[in-house]
Amino acid sequence: MTKLKEGDKAPDFKGKDQDGNLISLDDFKGHKLVLYFYPKDSTPGCTSQACNLRDNYDFLLKNGYKVLGVSADSEKSHKKFIEKNNLPFPLISDTDKEILKAYDVWGPKKFMGKEFLGIKRTTFVIDEDGKIEEIIDKVKTKEHTDQIIKV
Repeated sequence: MTKLKEGDKAPDFKGKDQDGNLISLDDFKGHKLVLYFYPKDSTPGCTSQACNLRDNYDFLLKNGYKVLGVSADSEKSHKKFIEKNNLPFPLISDTDKEILKAYDVWGPKKFMGKEFLGIKRTTFVIDEDGKIEEIIDKVKTKEHTDQIIKV
């Protein structure tokens, strides 16, 4: 679980997307941002989550939200993931884990009895002024949009 709390100023970030474009938190001023951190491109849970956001993308846009995904995968991996799943939003490649650490989503995890370092699937809803409005750390990958916008 992240040390950040609802109401905190969201940590600033800069990172490159799948096309090498630099994206920063400042790019989303005046908009709500769904900033979601996920473990790995093209894995079942991450694909379900990305496709749920894709399938509800127009709904999110109409409700004032922009969407941005972040993982430690390469730009090339992100590009393939986006093309394969027709994702309409950018994905930041955080191979040096600076953004992951700033949002405190990089750390020890357990899977099948083994402990390792990895990305804790977490979504931050950031308001128009750059403050954290909501933190979702128990992500339901197939119903993620419903968690963001309480339907």
